[in-house]
Amino acid sequence: MTRSRLAALAALAVTAGAGVMLCTLVAEPGSWWQGYVSEAGAAGRPYAMVYRLGLVLLALGVALLSRAVRRAGLLLLVAAVLAGTSGVVPCSAGCPLPPYEPTTPTDVIHTAVSILGMAVLAAAMAKTWRAAAGPALRRLTAAALTLTLPLGAALGLTMLLAGRGTAGALLERVLLGVAATWLIGTALLTSTSQEREPVHQALP
Repeated sequence: MTRSRLAALAALAVTAGAGVMLCTLVAEPGSWWQGYVSEAGAAGRPYAMVYRLGLVLLALGVALLSRAVRRAGLLLLVAAVLAGTSGVVPCSAGCPLPPYEPTTPTDVIHTAVSILGMAVLAAAMAKTWRAAAGPALRRLTAAALTLTLPLGAALGLTMLLAGRGTAGALLERVLLGVAATWLIGTALLTSTSQEREPVHQALP
């Protein structure tokens, strides 16, 4: 399968996965702007399994994209594994985090792989920006990095200093939106590239 076809499948999977996750958030009782996004996948939530399946589907899309791009393939594959793990290992109700709330081992694992996954994705963005062959991908990646780094830092400080709240919820949603947009945009730009190399030549 060519890089362009893999990238097209990646764009479809990431879009579908992100769409499913967004629908579960909107369908949840109460405001979807409150709490951590991962709370929708906690046991006992009405659409927990649907949310988790959406996250796993998104992770599959990232894994497909890792096979379609050149330089950042390995980093994207690691990010896909971490995203899939966060879907398979959900947090408990409320996604409690230290030092403000008592946590369970699954809460720690879920949070750790989620944060690490976003950090690895940012590294993939940086590597893609340095190696981008076309101006469109370079501009898209530069914009994503410009937003991801300060948003990620602000979210981390908010989680550490303020804990669960409206500010953290808004920052997390914007950050995830930027990440999904970059993944979909990168996949689409790769799928429309004039290059038609076999997959084995595109591996990192």
